Amino acid sequence: MGGWDLSAVRNRLRPPYTVVLGSPREAAELAAVLEDGPTTCYQMDLYQADRLKEELERHALAADMRAAADLWDLPGDRQTVVFPTMRGGERSLKIDMVEQAFHLLRPRGHLVVLSPYEKDDLFAGLVKKVFGRYHAEVGRGQTIVWGQREGDRPRRRHEIAYQARLGDLGLTFVSRPGVFSYGKLDEGARALLEVSEIHPGDRVLDLGCGVGTNGVFAGLRAGPEGAVTFLDSNLRAVALAGLNARNNGLTAFRTVAAADVGGLGPGRFDVVLANPPYYAQGTIARAFIEGARAVLRPGGRLWLVTRQADQAFPCVEETFGRAEVVGRRGYAVISAAAPAG
Repeated sequence: MGGWDLSAVRNRLRPPYTVVLGSPREAAELAAVLEDGPTTCYQMDLYQADRLKEELERHALAADMRAAADLWDLPGDRQTVVFPTMRGGERSLKIDMVEQAFHLLRPRGHLVVLSPYEKDDLFAGLVKKVFGRYHAEVGRGQTIVWGQREGDRPRRRHEIAYQARLGDLGLTFVSRPGVFSYGKLDEGARALLEVSEIHPGDRVLDLGCGVGTNGVFAGLRAGPEGAVTFLDSNLRAVALAGLNARNNGLTAFRTVAAADVGGLGPGRFDVVLANPPYYAQGTIARAFIEGARAVLRPGGRLWLVTRQADQAFPCVEETFGRAEVVGRRGYAVISAAAPAG
């Protein structure tokens, strides 16, 4: 079974199971080990969920795939929750998932956390705090920490509200773990907002919207005749973008949970704002660029911020025919107009 050795906890694993996050291949490998009972695999991101579905189908596994903004949104309760964690990763999201797992478990159900570190400085103390006590097995390049649910505890959403100011406009945004712009306005997003041009009446697509900062500021610039679409594959992000749009007085907007722009239709937007993540060796940036070209009207403009201009700029030129770049706050803001016809 991949890289995890579950022998230390095998006699504690009881169905029904839930596998929380993990890479698609890793989650599928765990689902294969847990085939003695009903298994649900949870993902927060639709792109990851689609990849996991492919892995489950490829190995003919009967596990159920569920995507949701929160782990505790899954129906029913579970006897065992298995949480395979990755090296690095967002500490606040790991804490959030452990706390949410408590509420998904039935009484005396077990959470099993798989850490890729032999010296793990997070999960023992965290599981003890949430579950009251913990057990751990260390060795073979991993740490397994487990706890059993007893009693009840309040739910925590780990929300951070922060103010972002652009010129004379100050807005407040609610953020949560696992979503881009958690706790503060990203400097790349600030650079994008400072450089991009939004006109009254513009139809704006905030592509990969995160908590919605770019789209909310742009929507207020576009005014009552304009409109904003917030699109993200992260379901928690889409929910937050809608919340922040409403809280900041935006009325003409919609939210779309999707792994790509395929459902939006061609030529629907005057402006696309994009702040793609800096991993996957530019593949996500390319998808954003090609998606923007597909949905922009002739003459509509893409504004994309990146720290990897050497990768993104040639892709924008290739897709749009011509591009411009402005340096701001240590980032490159690349812009290009969709050609006519």
